Amino acid sequence: MSAQGMTFCFMASDRGNILVFDDGNERAAIVTGDLILFGEDTVLQARRLSEHVSEAYLRELEEVNPVSLTIDADYPGGNIVVEKIQGDTVYLRQDLRDTEGWWFYWNFRVRGAAGRTLKFEFTNGNPIGVRGPAVSTDGGTTWSWLGAEAVEGASFAYAFAKDAEDVRFCLGMAYQEADLQRFLKRYADNPHLSVKELCKTRKGRVVERLHAGKLDGQPRHRVLLTVRHHACEMMASYVLEGVLEAILADTDDGRWFRKNLELMAIPFVDKDGVEDGDQGKNRRPHDHNRDYFGQSIYPSVRAIKDLIPKWSEGRLRFALDMHCPWIRGKYHETILFPERLEGKENWQRLMVFLRMLEHVQAGPLVFNLEDSLSFTSWDGSTRNRDDDPPRTFSRWVRTIPGVFFSAVVEIPYANASGQAVTAETARAFGHDLARAMRKYLESLE
Repeated sequence: MSAQGMTFCFMASDRGNILVFDDGNERAAIVTGDLILFGEDTVLQARRLSEHVSEAYLRELEEVNPVSLTIDADYPGGNIVVEKIQGDTVYLRQDLRDTEGWWFYWNFRVRGAAGRTLKFEFTNGNPIGVRGPAVSTDGGTTWSWLGAEAVEGASFAYAFAKDAEDVRFCLGMAYQEADLQRFLKRYADNPHLSVKELCKTRKGRVVERLHAGKLDGQPRHRVLLTVRHHACEMMASYVLEGVLEAILADTDDGRWFRKNLELMAIPFVDKDGVEDGDQGKNRRPHDHNRDYFGQSIYPSVRAIKDLIPKWSEGRLRFALDMHCPWIRGKYHETILFPERLEGKENWQRLMVFLRMLEHVQAGPLVFNLEDSLSFTSWDGSTRNRDDDPPRTFSRWVRTIPGVFFSAVVEIPYANASGQAVTAETARAFGHDLARAMRKYLESLE
């Protein structure tokens, strides 16, 4: 071990704290005693300091606290930029990458903080939701809300357990390829669920398409669900799981679906964005949900436009595109179908479905039709958009012959009319959507 060329984060001893820098990567921050050094001259200062640090002292530091504090996003869905660490405060921001303007997705991991209480201060706006960050202590398999009481402005504090090894924090309850695979494993031998390839992404990842319900012979009805046109909108993925659970369940509804319906679901339209941890929304030059008019630039959108008209065969009754809205505010904290000005005839048909949903729902997340009736647009415009080009999925798909309606459904990130949005409650809302789907499809017969 040498004082030169080593990577350490803050290590405590009775002499104070020290960070020895990574000489190879020219990155450093130093805390020694009461002195905190950051800025352009940090590497130079680190070199000077390292010349006076004995190997015996470094060994002492390792014995006292052999685990270094590390904060990273080096895993599927990860997204963070750490600016600096001062004492027990971490200054960081979401990584916007190719996003036009500001957005709020972040997802990072902390290791080596056992027994400490750290404050995480965001420096680019306030990207923390109304229930604080989601927290996972099992590598991102399960999540819970930390709570608004841990939040102060654009920062939150967290007390790490003495045995904490890997703690993840996220804007919401992250849902990745690994989560989908865990779900599919539950139904690996079920003949009523099929997994196929829609296409490959620009980076070579497989974009899945799922088929559930009646898969042998011609179904009476077809329905299409799409999720993650915007990569960061993860809570909608749990709703999709709930719909699939209802179709595959050993219940009266499940048996009806498997006799009458083939559902196709595309769980990750922006698969690269989901796995890379991108914002996805407002991606330059335009995002996946603005790619349906003219020549599409994304492989998944091109594949959807090619496949769905053929698969429909006149039996595609409706399509739902699942999203998440902003992180706080009146219409962002309620389940919403924001379609009222997107076409008069489409809205009238959608209203039939929404009244049925309001009637049959039984889960903890309550859909209030009045919210969708009073909504005009995200920017306050009241212009009817009947004649706008079909740039979005929901406007494009209704051009397919036989489609009764299409709609966007917005699932809040954390709070729905006062109820917590979690993996469990979102799945329960998926069950409610499935009940409404059956009722609506039966009304067409």
